[in-house]
Amino acid sequence: MSKISVNRRDFFKSAAVVGAASTLGAGTILSSCSGGEKTPVLVPLTSLANAYVPELPDYANDGKPLRAGLIGCGGRATGAAVNFLSAGPNLQIVALGDLFQDRIDGCRKTLKDKFKVDVPDDKCFTGFDNYKKVLASDIDLVIIATPPNFRPIHFEAAVEAGKHVFMEKPVCVDGPGARSIMTTAKKAESQGLVVVTGTQRHHQRKYVESFKQIQKGMIGEIVSGNVYWNQSMLWYRNREKSWSDMELMVRDWVNWKWLSGDHIVEQHVHNLDVFNWFTGKKPVKCVGFGARHRRLTGDQYDEFSVDFEYEGGIRLHSMCRQIDGCKNNVSEFIQGTKGSWTSAGAGNNQEIKDLAGNVIWETDVEKEKAEHKQTDPYTLEHVNFINHIRANKPLNQAVETAISCLTAIMGRESAYTGNEVTYDEVFNSAVSMMPAKLELGAYDLKAYTVPVPGKPKEEKKG
Repeated sequence: MSKISVNRRDFFKSAAVVGAASTLGAGTILSSCSGGEKTPVLVPLTSLANAYVPELPDYANDGKPLRAGLIGCGGRATGAAVNFLSAGPNLQIVALGDLFQDRIDGCRKTLKDKFKVDVPDDKCFTGFDNYKKVLASDIDLVIIATPPNFRPIHFEAAVEAGKHVFMEKPVCVDGPGARSIMTTAKKAESQGLVVVTGTQRHHQRKYVESFKQIQKGMIGEIVSGNVYWNQSMLWYRNREKSWSDMELMVRDWVNWKWLSGDHIVEQHVHNLDVFNWFTGKKPVKCVGFGARHRRLTGDQYDEFSVDFEYEGGIRLHSMCRQIDGCKNNVSEFIQGTKGSWTSAGAGNNQEIKDLAGNVIWETDVEKEKAEHKQTDPYTLEHVNFINHIRANKPLNQAVETAISCLTAIMGRESAYTGNEVTYDEVFNSAVSMMPAKLELGAYDLKAYTVPVPGKPKEEKKG
């Protein structure tokens, strides 16, 4: 596969501009804390006319019925289906696919109970090839929410079938997967297909408003940042007697490296993506470490700490952890030459402070709730998805999400090995995490080991 060079600034410039700088008026969900002081002169980081700023109405515009297929019917997939059907009028889900029948049954029940949607038996497909049958159904778009390592395969098949795509994050777990996503994204763009990924902060009004203020120059030039996803242990599945080795791993996918990419990729990618988005840059290299202390299943870590160096010498510290009984923090912080921004302001607001620590700008989540009927970013991303399809406007988020996934993959590989890892190394890596065969059978689970960085200390001789 040929090497693809992607510059984030160029990507933003080439993306469709919907709404531009005036999309969310300054009074919509924020309040100024500057009082009667003289307004400082701002030097923009980039022109908002060259950046994608989404329109975020409460509901999608009406239009011709859109028929969707769902690939993956687990918890997040079912949630995405609910978000899609809640986003506007004339929306249908007509085909379901999953490796396991019980997942399909659970999803069907939810759709019937909540929306009176009854997907017939002959439009429900199981097995590893279920996605092919979903795509062969009479659908306009597909929602892909399978375990992450399958998403490049399913994305490629969806675009080959000419379908618009909503794809959950992360979109890949290794270099080959990232390159596949980027290649398929180019094909989707050439076919006029809309592609939205599940980085819902891009459709959360307070993040969008913060992005605009930072791009206007409110904190000056960005010099560093900190991003966190520290939380309690996630879910896991204990093995049942009837499960094969493969069934065990897929049902417990969030704890297995080859399926999830580890939680720095599967979950912490959200925070890394915010930093990439706000800076418009990608990392150059990183050094990190991690460990496994309390995870009960699978073969991955439960904590990571990574230092990144970005283009232009910007530094980022990344931290993520999934352990009960510890201090939790899911947020982002960015330091600039004139001030700082945090997503963890008072009252669930985001705020900007000057160098003296005074709050000079903040969002107002209560005002947003008063002015908007829809504030759920998981639904708003589907509103945006549908509106682009119905208006025949281009939008393709796959490349920027792949870059954010590569950022997380860099941190993972550095922690696993203990070595410095570069962006180019993970991008060009030929190492795929996908098993050589995919079937519901026996696997050598002893081969799925927890990584140990470095090497043993050599014994002194003599």
